[in-house]
Amino acid sequence: MRGASWLCGSWGNRSAKLWDWNQTWHTDTPRLTTCFQSTVLVWIPCLCLWASFPFYYLYLQKNARGYIRMSAVFKAKMVLGFVFLAVYFASTCYILWEANHGIQQDPGLAISCALQLATMILVLFLTQTERQKGVQSSGLLLLYWLLSFLSATASLISKIQEAREGGFRSAPFHHATSYIYFTLVSLELGLCCLVDQPPFFSKVDSDANPCPESRASFLSRITFWWFAGTIWKGYWKPLQREDLWSLAKENSSEEIVAKFKDAWEKHCASAEEISESATCKREKRKSQTARETALLLQPENSKSKLLLKSFWSVFGTYFILGTLCLVAGDVFLFLIPKTLSVFLDFISAPEAPSWKGYFYAAAMFLLACLQTLFEQQYMYMCLVLGVRLKTAITGLVYRKLLVMSNAAKKEATVGEIVNLVSVDVQKLMDLIIYFNGTWLAPIRIVICFVFLWQLLGPSALMAVVVFLFLLPLNFVIAKKRTQFQEAQMAHKDSRAKLTSAILSDIKTLKLHGWEEAFVGRVMGVRTRELQALRRSQFLFSASLVSFQSSTFLISFIMFAVYTLADERNIFSAQKAFVSLALVNILNTAHSFLPFSINSVVQAKVSLNRLAAFLSLEDLDQTNAEPGSLDGTQDCITIRNGTFTWSRESPPCLKRINLSIARGSLCAVIGQVGSGKSSLLSALLGELQKTEGSLALKGTVAFVPQESWIQNASVEENITFGQKLDRNWFDRVVDACALQPDLDSFPHGSQAEIGEKGVNLSGGQKQRVSLARAVYTKAEVYLLDDPLSAVDAQVGQHIFKHVLGPTGLLKNKTRLLVTNAVHLLPRMDRIIVVMNGEISETGSWQELVARNGAFADFLRSHGTEGGKDQDLQEMSTLVDSAASGSAERFPERDITYPGKDDRSEKRSVYKASDLETAELAEEDKGPITGRAKTSIYLSYLRVAGSLAWAYIVLLFTCQQVASFCRGYWLSLWANDPVVNGTQPHTELRVGVFFFLGFAQALGKFASMATVFLAGTVASHRLFRQLLWDVVRSPMGFFEQTPSGHLLNRFSKDMDAVDSIIPDKLKSLLGFFFVLLEIYIVIIVATPIVVVAIVPLTVLYAVSQNFFIATSCQLKRLEAASRSPIYSNISETFEGSNSIRAYKAQQRFVLQNDFNVDENQRASYPAVVADRWLATNIEFLGNGIVLFAALLAVKSKPYLSPGLVGFSISYALQITGILNWMVRALAEIDNNIVSVERVRDYSGTPKEAPWTSDNKFFHENWPTEGQIAFRGYSLRYRPGLELALKNVNIQIKGKEKVGIAGRTGAGKSSLAMGLLRLVEAAEGEILIDGIDVAQIGLHDLRSKITVIPQDPVLFSGPLRMNFDPLDEHTDEDIWAALELMLLKNFVSDLPGQLAYECSERGGNLSVGQRQLICLTRALLRRGNVVFLDEATAAVDMETDLQIQSAIRSQFRDCTVLTIAHRVSTLMDCDRIIVMESGQVSECDTPQNLIARKGVFYTMAKESGLA
Repeated sequence: MRGASWLCGSWGNRSAKLWDWNQTWHTDTPRLTTCFQSTVLVWIPCLCLWASFPFYYLYLQKNARGYIRMSAVFKAKMVLGFVFLAVYFASTCYILWEANHGIQQDPGLAISCALQLATMILVLFLTQTERQKGVQSSGLLLLYWLLSFLSATASLISKIQEAREGGFRSAPFHHATSYIYFTLVSLELGLCCLVDQPPFFSKVDSDANPCPESRASFLSRITFWWFAGTIWKGYWKPLQREDLWSLAKENSSEEIVAKFKDAWEKHCASAEEISESATCKREKRKSQTARETALLLQPENSKSKLLLKSFWSVFGTYFILGTLCLVAGDVFLFLIPKTLSVFLDFISAPEAPSWKGYFYAAAMFLLACLQTLFEQQYMYMCLVLGVRLKTAITGLVYRKLLVMSNAAKKEATVGEIVNLVSVDVQKLMDLIIYFNGTWLAPIRIVICFVFLWQLLGPSALMAVVVFLFLLPLNFVIAKKRTQFQEAQMAHKDSRAKLTSAILSDIKTLKLHGWEEAFVGRVMGVRTRELQALRRSQFLFSASLVSFQSSTFLISFIMFAVYTLADERNIFSAQKAFVSLALVNILNTAHSFLPFSINSVVQAKVSLNRLAAFLSLEDLDQTNAEPGSLDGTQDCITIRNGTFTWSRESPPCLKRINLSIARGSLCAVIGQVGSGKSSLLSALLGELQKTEGSLALKGTVAFVPQESWIQNASVEENITFGQKLDRNWFDRVVDACALQPDLDSFPHGSQAEIGEKGVNLSGGQKQRVSLARAVYTKAEVYLLDDPLSAVDAQVGQHIFKHVLGPTGLLKNKTRLLVTNAVHLLPRMDRIIVVMNGEISETGSWQELVARNGAFADFLRSHGTEGGKDQDLQEMSTLVDSAASGSAERFPERDITYPGKDDRSEKRSVYKASDLETAELAEEDKGPITGRAKTSIYLSYLRVAGSLAWAYIVLLFTCQQVASFCRGYWLSLWANDPVVNGTQPHTELRVGVFFFLGFAQALGKFASMATVFLAGTVASHRLFRQLLWDVVRSPMGFFEQTPSGHLLNRFSKDMDAVDSIIPDKLKSLLGFFFVLLEIYIVIIVATPIVVVAIVPLTVLYAVSQNFFIATSCQLKRLEAASRSPIYSNISETFEGSNSIRAYKAQQRFVLQNDFNVDENQRASYPAVVADRWLATNIEFLGNGIVLFAALLAVKSKPYLSPGLVGFSISYALQITGILNWMVRALAEIDNNIVSVERVRDYSGTPKEAPWTSDNKFFHENWPTEGQIAFRGYSLRYRPGLELALKNVNIQIKGKEKVGIAGRTGAGKSSLAMGLLRLVEAAEGEILIDGIDVAQIGLHDLRSKITVIPQDPVLFSGPLRMNFDPLDEHTDEDIWAALELMLLKNFVSDLPGQLAYECSERGGNLSVGQRQLICLTRALLRRGNVVFLDEATAAVDMETDLQIQSAIRSQFRDCTVLTIAHRVSTLMDCDRIIVMESGQVSECDTPQNLIARKGVFYTMAKESGLA
């Protein structure tokens, strides 16, 4: 200060000093020197502004948001600015006038005036620049005016004191300018707290529901007060989706995913270049350097590093800004114990003036508030960054789905992908919050040790020993936890895969009665998953206790060494409780460290999983070469092409040479597994081309063999993103024979189709798929057996009006895979595929004349099979049959006679209406407000009421031990000093250790018990959810999209497994700590109750307002998450079709929209959390302030030890309140998952699986007699009957065919027989026993069903043959031989151990159907029901299968539903269904002779 005395040289002796301790500190009436007021106080805000100006100006230049028109706020700022200039100019002129009259002023005053004048010009310049750059509220100028206000306030107080002493008369001008300056600064500060209007042409003006943050002032932003309106609204009325704000551009998928995708591709390209360079070096020189380079380029690590680099390049800058806020908050955090130290010094000094105590109390409050603001800004930035990271990963994973090769799709399932975008993304979001703890926590620890050294000297080194002991221990625990974490994730993936298979193939499970077996498998995996989780949580409890107990261990060892090493070391309140405050900070760092290490460990696993998925093989998009077809009439050409499904697998197509002329109609024929579908896949670019060339010119439309249907309306499925042309749409619908179906739907073409088309028949799905292709008006049509799922009449209609020479596609190039021999004569060209090769091509006449493979194919379809027939004669017969059928098939005949079909369709589509309603309800969040107390109680009851009582007792005991330990410490610190020593030191140390040890033991027991109760609850809730779902009837699955169910089994169960027990543990711990703090403060200063009660009321009010809003935001977020998962599932299964139609971009936009809708709920939830934390910490800081102020007031009656005990505990209250409410909010938010998991407990369930029917026995049915007696069926109450008064008597061992048009009620017979739908009237008897009196599994296990859709499960082929593991390998091979599959399975890698992909995607539909038939053959029930079981195989294979069925099931009652009339001709009797009633029933010969409905069907198929 002496070096700056020249600034004050002209003032009198008293005022000549810049700083005077006697005047400022050592006095009862403190006052700053006049020189200090006129120089340093003035310079601080000015210099801060000038130092920040270059960086802020550069920021404004790079982040312009448009300009703001001159508003009243701006004009007021400018007017005040010019008034300031006038005041500064007047002050400068007055100083010059005084100097001119010989009145010398100090140089500092003149410098201050000049600096203020220049700074004010800068302020005006910044105000104008901010307006031009669109800044509505300036944080920099607010800080400048705030500092100026504090400076002006200090000067004003001094001027008022001087005026009271008569100083106004000696310097009236300076006094007057001080008053004016203070007034102007106050006005400017008030204006800076206001917000200006939005920039010109801003999106905020045009947005119907902009984010309130865009209109908030800087002060409102840093305190999150701008969110108060939403909190208020959400408390009084549950928030709905329309209440959510629009998403800012910087948070949208469009912006984030584009940046992240570019960064990922850039880093991958760079890595490939480095890898190629290293490979070249290794080839040139086999040196050690090359080997080291190879080690550095390990695939898994390199890919995860690339992903990490991509994250950093996109989000790194924002993360660094957040880190700077955290560092600033830590600076204020460490200043608080220093202030506490001098505050306790004040308490210990009886003669110290009271104003110092109030000053210290205010300083602690101010430091705590600043620490709150910076820490909450850090949390806010991290959480916003997490939301953006989730957007980026979800977008990139979805885009990867659209480019994955077929080999890559085998490596991933829908369940695993859903886990990637839910569980794994959450782990990375946690990493953002906790990562800084890995380096900042050690720095905090070092600073704490330095401060402890200052207090206790070398004794503080003993704390280092404890820390160095605990740190490696926790690293060992963390490493062990990593192993359990990886095991748990592996089990979780297996569980997700199994659960997904159950949900997607539930109908197959119910038809066979396999639910219990598959549930057992899932529960087995679930048990192993929970075992790994339980072990991990016990280790986590040990880690937490070791870190939290380090507070006690460190303080105990330091205090013991300090007091016992030298009896002259006096243990005072300052040393005890300042050390304790520092050790609490140390404890926070210790507690933060395991979370940080844990998050890094988990994030590493998730990062590797994500990198592995993103690195899966992509499709080769360069297979086709359309340019090579220019100038030719061909639109498809393959020359010497060899194709494979993956680089590792053998070729599936070999030496393919093919040319197809533009506008031709070509058929592809061949046996099952010959390569027909593979040929179409090759043309679509779905296969790897290893040799040759492929060229395809023009747009492509694709109709897959297994129809891919979206969960949307019929119209949306057909138009498939194209603009609706009503005339063309109607023509397409009519040509595809869909008009009668649309007429029967409640909402026509707007009727919603359930997920995967669950509420459509197989034929309807296929026709919708065909209509989609026709509607696109493509140039090339690839049709994979679209006629197999429709009856002959509809097939003829479709061929005539769509595919044939007079159809809508007559001028298009059509490549049709088919087994319909009667259509072959009308083809321009026929392509015969055998064993992955094209054996021959040509027209019908050419191939017949050639007498080659095609001739053999025709012979296999001949009548009686064995004789050599004249092929030309056969050609004529088939040709005339085909043309005759077409002529006999007028368009008006495509109707559904009677009401039953409409009834059946309405019954199905009514489910869709219910589904739509449910979707709407879930989107809106059907449950509003806070979670009900009953949900909490149900969760506690599931875990066990006695367990929770024991847990509360444990928490109470350990908190009592904690209170006694702290109180004992205060008594120790107050021990009197006798002859330079304190008595009873050994006793104090011993009791202190015992209490601390008891607390640590109770803490571990309480935490471990909470986690144990949580795993018990998780096991029971998951089991209940699984049973509730699988026990539901089929109508439930038609109404509920699998995305909703997968959400329950993944995200919601993850919350029940991990989040709820963890937050419950935290809530109980924080609650008991809060009670302890309140008791401590009240014991020290009972009058503080007057402040604590209202502050606690405010705390409770804030909590209630927050939780009401937060819970609803959580529900909205959860509801908007389901469409993301459903869309991922849908895209994964239909990626081939999406690529074929070149619709990738539209699906990407749809996914981005779904993600943005989800983030519209996620972002307000983030802000709500920060609003709560900021306000709660301010309340906690208020409690600290009142405790300190009242301690000052009651100073004469309090001991330093008791005050230290009170204040040191009160300083913890901000963190405790914050974490407690956050834990409560997290529980309240996540307890919704318990609510959602239990949602299905009240839904209708199927009849019991087993029953005690005395007539039922193990060998039932022995005869297989079936009787329908007055049987009627309706799909749902209130709907018309789908089956009406059916009376059928089927003899034992009789072979009965069931025929009828689409929708006639054929499959309804199977639904009724197997009780998938219960009877409305009448009964069904099997061997004289009413099936309604038999348990569902008892019934279904005795009936062998082969459904229309061939379903395989992900896993070994043997498991698909024998899911219940009831047969030997010899039995399976024998069945394979009978089903003509032995050679096929023998050639597979691993044979019976061959791994089937999800839903058997690596096998053809025909192969899957044969596997299902083999499965049925192994089961050998006395009643067999075949529902279009051979629709997907060629005619030759069909005949062979029928022969095998006749021989193997000769002692069984066989019911066969088939569209192919030829399949039914060998039946003993045929039942013809029409309008839900039995129209005809007799032998095939008699029915044909009767010339009724069956005769018409046989005639259309060329069999009559």
